[in-house]
Amino acid sequence: MFATAVSFVALAAFAAATPASTSGEILRRTATNVFPTPPKTSSLSSPITVKAGQTFTPDSAYTRYDRGSGACTGQSEGGDADAVFLLEEGATLSRVVIGPNQAEGVHCLGSCTLDHVYFEDVCEDAITIKQKSGTSHINYGGAKHADDKVVQHNGGGTVVINSFYVEDFGKLYRSCGNCGTMYERHVQLNDVWAVDGSALVGINSNYGDTAKIRTTQVDDVNDICVRYKGNDDGDEPTKIGSGPDSTYCLYATSDITQL
Repeated sequence: MFATAVSFVALAAFAAATPASTSGEILRRTATNVFPTPPKTSSLSSPITVKAGQTFTPDSAYTRYDRGSGACTGQSEGGDADAVFLLEEGATLSRVVIGPNQAEGVHCLGSCTLDHVYFEDVCEDAITIKQKSGTSHINYGGAKHADDKVVQHNGGGTVVINSFYVEDFGKLYRSCGNCGTMYERHVQLNDVWAVDGSALVGINSNYGDTAKIRTTQVDDVNDICVRYKGNDDGDEPTKIGSGPDSTYCLYATSDITQL
């Protein structure tokens, strides 16, 4: 975890730069470790599906959604039926909190947008990207306590992560290393704040994946960008390198601020 001194300095600087909200909503335009306090909790018996092109925003901003007590089964792989939200092509999920009582958080069945979505305690994966192509955006949210991955990219296309806070995690983003159907995948990270993690990004260079990272601050993160040799037969992918290389891991040391 980050030092107390860093936390207070960062929060003080952030508070000075962030305008107040008269409605109680968090109006952040940069990564923040301040998570909203949910006004209520809604425990679902099945996922909420956000239809193509639609936006879901709860009547009470930052309502907590989960799947009920005992829903988390650790790192056991779940399916769409285990998710809290299913987002169809072009759907947007806005201003919600995903509670710890869930097996799977959000599944994007097509390209999607998450705005101000916070994961209090990730179970298996927080966000699973299943789009075949296109671009999904994850903006102004955060996730804590992900034993493995926060964003699992199983489909194709691009994922853009902006102004996101992640703490106590395995990987913020992982391009699937051994899915039955493999794609060329791309990720862009901008203004991410990462604390206490194994790796910020994992990609498969043999499939042409790229990771572009800008203006990111990290504290106690072992690797920024790890390159793997992925496969489509279910075998554990092989780690083949890490760090900027001008081809796959596209960033400079000046793009990363060590806290």
